[in-house]
Amino acid sequence: MSLTLLLIQCLNGLQYGALLFLISAGLTLVFGVMGFINLAHGVQYMVGAYLAFAYVSLTGNFMVAVILSMATALAFGLLLEYFVFRHLYARDHLDQVLATFGIIIFLNEAMKVIFGPATLTVAPPDFLSGSIQLTETLRYPVYRFATILMGLVVAALLYVTVSFTRVGMLIRAGATTPDMVSALGVNIQRLFMIVFGVGAMLAGFAGVIAAPLFSIEPGMGDNILIVAFVVIIIGGIGSIRGAFFAALLVGLIDTMGRTLATSTMGLIFGPSMANQIGPAIASMLIYILMAAILVIRPQGLFPPKGAT
Repeated sequence: MSLTLLLIQCLNGLQYGALLFLISAGLTLVFGVMGFINLAHGVQYMVGAYLAFAYVSLTGNFMVAVILSMATALAFGLLLEYFVFRHLYARDHLDQVLATFGIIIFLNEAMKVIFGPATLTVAPPDFLSGSIQLTETLRYPVYRFATILMGLVVAALLYVTVSFTRVGMLIRAGATTPDMVSALGVNIQRLFMIVFGVGAMLAGFAGVIAAPLFSIEPGMGDNILIVAFVVIIIGGIGSIRGAFFAALLVGLIDTMGRTLATSTMGLIFGPSMANQIGPAIASMLIYILMAAILVIRPQGLFPPKGAT
């Protein structure tokens, strides 16, 4: 592998990891604090991407579309929590899985009805549409750098909020001793609503910034939801710090693995066979890592304090 290709793959891995963190952060909070299995978290990422397309088409301004999309994603998440999810908190996990899976099907079909089945695209804003010269032979898109930066900024804000504010203290306590928090007179219902709303907004924001990078289509959140669950299991359920480092690790392994696995298989098989086997092996790497973490450290790499 050339140095240029290695640098590109590292940057792509960091950019993918930043997106994974935005999705996984909300998912780990909802799962860790509320003990609620929300399979519909991935479709909130999809909804964010479609909102970006709709608002960019309406306003012609990407930054305005980002703000409107985040506000709409937050409102949409709160509506889902109020009308659907809060009625499932006391139910067992099978009921939660079935109900949220139904929401996945409903929203995927709704996007087809509203926007059509064809894939859609969103152009990045003009001031982020160029590229930066990194080496004599490599130019890297500014928007991908901005994606990495936005992931880092959100991670820092979440860390400060969870670690140094009263709401963050309640979230951390709720993730480890929810019964004690309730016994102390904290409105658990309101805490759950805040956590769910923030989680939905983060997933929607991930969809918004992913819109200029990937095709927008129904079902686009299904596969990334699986990877997000891998991230929170590796990092530690309920841990923002764990979600951050695990997302970057998974992003780098997934991206680098696709190149390295193909190159390695090329030493054994012909180019055609290597191009078939390499990606298949690479797609297994993050799940092998998850299995190893579950064996060695079942609580994850960075479990929340007080977790056992």
